[in-house]
Amino acid sequence: MQSELHRPGSRNTIVLAIAFVLLWNSGFIGAEYGLPYTGPFTLLFWRYLALTVLLFFYLLIRKRFHWVGWTKAAPHLVIGVLAHGVWLSCVLLALDREVPAGIVALVVALQPLATGAFSGMVTGEYTPLYRWWGLVIGFGGVVLTVLSRIDFSDADSIFGYLIPLVSVIAITAATLMERRMDLKEGKHRLSIDLSLFYQCLATTLVLIFPAVAIENLSTEWATEFMYTMIWLILAVSLGAYALMWRLIERINATRVASLFYLGPPVTMLMAWLAFGDKLIPTDIGGLIVVFTGVILTQIKS
Repeated sequence: MQSELHRPGSRNTIVLAIAFVLLWNSGFIGAEYGLPYTGPFTLLFWRYLALTVLLFFYLLIRKRFHWVGWTKAAPHLVIGVLAHGVWLSCVLLALDREVPAGIVALVVALQPLATGAFSGMVTGEYTPLYRWWGLVIGFGGVVLTVLSRIDFSDADSIFGYLIPLVSVIAITAATLMERRMDLKEGKHRLSIDLSLFYQCLATTLVLIFPAVAIENLSTEWATEFMYTMIWLILAVSLGAYALMWRLIERINATRVASLFYLGPPVTMLMAWLAFGDKLIPTDIGGLIVVFTGVILTQIKS
């Protein structure tokens, strides 16, 4: 039997995988470029308002837009708030407090580990002990990195380095909810584009409150900010998302999920090139420990 890497079209799959990793993780860098011109909540509000409008017109043109009723829409709305609103708000709040993008990426890399460990509670399947050990070891790597950088005399520093953990909790909960829907609804699930529309709509409606109340929607519409928003909307939110589903069609979802583990080193490299962010020895040590945890979770029983 041919391996997936040697099948026809495998070179295209590798190109797609590289493009996905680069586009997805450029979101951390793009957010850091955009924050000098507006606040975290306002940046996300404009981004998801634009996404909602684009998806609405796309669905109209394709004649696929329809209201599915509150019962069916509600889970997608909740997933949107958790997977987009809470997750990205916490990431941007950390970046706004000058936490290096690579360190934020390292913390949120716990999400696939946490999802793998807790998925048994949702699916009813047995979760092997090595997955729990992988999660514990991965968490230890993050703790090593974060504790060495926190200034415990500065409340802002403590908040900045710990808030990405809320991102992990939110995106893990959203992922587990989505898996549960997969098991219950199967082929009756909403199409990907319609589901994404509801998720973006919910995120926009929730974000407008802190964007207005805390930041007054204050935005400097500089050319650099406009380019950053175009990149975040088209390349990251739509481009990377589309590539992810193209990859899932070519290889299995588990292998696609493993690409997220490349996030921390890729983001650290991008942040070094873009902002001159420097690594300290505990960053490298934490990265090694986290990847040890990752390797444990990938062992096949």
